[in-house]
Amino acid sequence: MEIQKTSIPDVKVIIPKRHGDERGFFSESWNRAALASEGIEFDFVQDNHSLSREAGTVRGLHFQTPPHAQAKLVRCGRGRLLDIAVDIRKGSPFYGSWVSVELSFENGRQLLIPAGFAHGFVTLEADTEIIYKCSDYYAPACDRSLQFDDPDIGIDWGISREDAILSEKDAQAVRLADLDNPFVYEMREA
Repeated sequence: MEIQKTSIPDVKVIIPKRHGDERGFFSESWNRAALASEGIEFDFVQDNHSLSREAGTVRGLHFQTPPHAQAKLVRCGRGRLLDIAVDIRKGSPFYGSWVSVELSFENGRQLLIPAGFAHGFVTLEADTEIIYKCSDYYAPACDRSLQFDDPDIGIDWGISREDAILSEKDAQAVRLADLDNPFVYEMREA
C-alpha cells in the first residue's frame, strides 16, 4: 500500500495496490499488519455503505463525540466523490483546516481520518457509493453535524448551498464557532 501525506499530517491518503488482468483486479483495502508497520493503528469495528442517487448530494460534516468518537477509512465503491476532513481538535495547529481528496472507483484512493475530525463528502456522479470503516459503533447520542458551508472554514465543495442536496439534519447543522466541542489536540511524537 502507498501512504500519502496530506496538508494535515494526521489525515492520510492510502492507495492499495491493484493486481489486475483481463478479468479485472484484486485489491487489499485494509491490512492491519502492513499499516501498523507504518505507524497507522486503528481497531475498526463497523463497516458502513451508502448510496447517493444524485450528483450534488452532500453528506456531512459528521462526527461522533467521546466516548464513541470514530476514526474512519473511507473509499468509493462506485462513482466519484469529493471527500472532506476538517480538524476540530481544540489547540491543534490545524484547527478549522480541511483536506479534500477525490475518491473514485477508478483511482482506488482511500482517506484515513482520525477521531477529532468532522467528515463529509459531495457526490460528483449519480449513483455514487461510499464504503467506510469506523473505529467505534454508531452511537446516536454522540452523533453531531457541522455546517458544511461554514464560511469560517471555507471549504471549496464545488457546489452552492442552493444546489446541494442536504438532509434536514445537515441543513440545520451548527457552525464551528458555535460547536460544543469535546476534542482536544494531543501532540504526538514523530
